[in-house]
Amino acid sequence: MENKIKYWIDLSDYDLETAEAMLSSKRYLYVGFMCHQTIEKAFKAYFTKLKLETAPFTHSLSYLAKKGEFYELLSESQKDFIDQIEPLNIEARYPSHKDRLLRSLTDVKCIELIQKTKELQQWIKKKL
Repeated sequence: MENKIKYWIDLSDYDLETAEAMLSSKRYLYVGFMCHQTIEKAFKAYFTKLKLETAPFTHSLSYLAKKGEFYELLSESQKDFIDQIEPLNIEARYPSHKDRLLRSLTDVKCIELIQKTKELQQWIKKKL
């Protein structure tokens, strides 16, 4: 299981670096998407550690946390954050409301998303 945990964390780190690269190039739609991916993979690492089994194939952050039995360990602000980034996974892949989403993802908003992503990822890493 340690190899699977390392696998998910390595991917999570890579995705966080990608979010920062997308910010630098002002590709805001993908900043949100990569922040979601960063947390999804960190959650899958934590799920694997806690449950000693392969994480389910899902992109739902709240589902992973609940199924992994660590949702209740999250603070209210962390729960609010995952609620905020959860739709960015789908919206970035299937941007039916791309213009509206792009207007909401400003440089300032994306910097905030990355900062909160880093904080939540570090919180998970400490638990591993």
